[in-house]
Amino acid sequence: MRIKSAESWWVSIPIEAARQHRSDFGTLTTFDAAILRIETDDGLVGWGEGKNAAGSAGNYAGLVHLLNTEVAPQLIGRHAGDITAIWESLYNGVRAGAAARHGHAMPGLSRRGLTLAAISAVDIALWDILGKHLNQPIWALLGGRKADRLPAYASGGWANAEQIGPQLQSYIDLGGFRSVKMRVGSMDAAPHISAARVRAARAALGPGIEIAVDAHGTYTVAEAKRFAHMVADCDLAWFEEPVIGDDKPGMAEVRAAATMPIAAGESECSRFDFRDLITGRCVDILQPDPAFCGGITETMRIAALASAFNLRFAPHLWAGAPCFFAGLHCCAASPAAFTVEYSCGANPMIHDLSATPIAAQDGMIAIPDGPGLGLQLSERTLKEFAKRP
Repeated sequence: MRIKSAESWWVSIPIEAARQHRSDFGTLTTFDAAILRIETDDGLVGWGEGKNAAGSAGNYAGLVHLLNTEVAPQLIGRHAGDITAIWESLYNGVRAGAAARHGHAMPGLSRRGLTLAAISAVDIALWDILGKHLNQPIWALLGGRKADRLPAYASGGWANAEQIGPQLQSYIDLGGFRSVKMRVGSMDAAPHISAARVRAARAALGPGIEIAVDAHGTYTVAEAKRFAHMVADCDLAWFEEPVIGDDKPGMAEVRAAATMPIAAGESECSRFDFRDLITGRCVDILQPDPAFCGGITETMRIAALASAFNLRFAPHLWAGAPCFFAGLHCCAASPAAFTVEYSCGANPMIHDLSATPIAAQDGMIAIPDGPGLGLQLSERTLKEFAKRP
């Protein structure tokens, strides 16, 4: 169980032109991620994922370089089962020994952003290895699962007011979903345009389908409040990232003014950021991304915070296969989890990178039973689309 090697690649899988969509991130032509492979001296292989951008909207050269040149050398020779100790040593850096002795964090200066994305990739891979070593799925190591299938929501929704109903209905027809999420915000140029699209969606789908909206943090506080007022009678499941994550007082103001639940967290790193969201009374639903917030270890810490404060937990899973599978295990093990994000936009990083088909049935997603992540990663796809920074 000693770590023998750790190598990361920038994987960029093209999205066919007919399935590309345009949002506030622009037109996404590829789906990108940093994919990490860790191997132990007894031949176990774990897969991890780190992210720092949406699809092709960013560059992964820096994250892959960080993983390969700074993080990987710190892993060689360590016991792969020392997951928490490795997490804390990577987070605290040269002060890791002092932090361990004194019992509190003493992180390095660059403790957010790429650092947490790199830790995320390592952490997911190490949990994968531990599960394979013990021949147990990760959810069993986290205390067991509450169900073998969990409700999922179809995530997408970029069409205009005339087409949004048919687009969302196509998701429902695909997997029997009873919940959908659509995008709003700056992609629509004005709040009233977003509101018209939401009203069209509600009219098309009727009252029996839950509709959530995601602004990707692109509204000002005033715009978010205005939009929330205009759709107050649409019975929205939640309003996601109404304003930029850096404006937590503004998010709290929106939450106080809105009638629907507020969700946020995909842009946040670590339990400390989520603590601030909670104590600032900013959110009703916590949405950590396992490939960005600190991996499975940190995602479960955040899930525990959600439970402690009587909030709900729904991780951001618009990602690649290792992150998606990690999220499934966390949802299965967390009492606060209530739904799973299922990407209905073109996402080859999930479907092409997993040799095992991933599909929703009757609006539910099956929780993997295989050891570790339960992911059979397609190394053929990895080799085909991996590129060196």
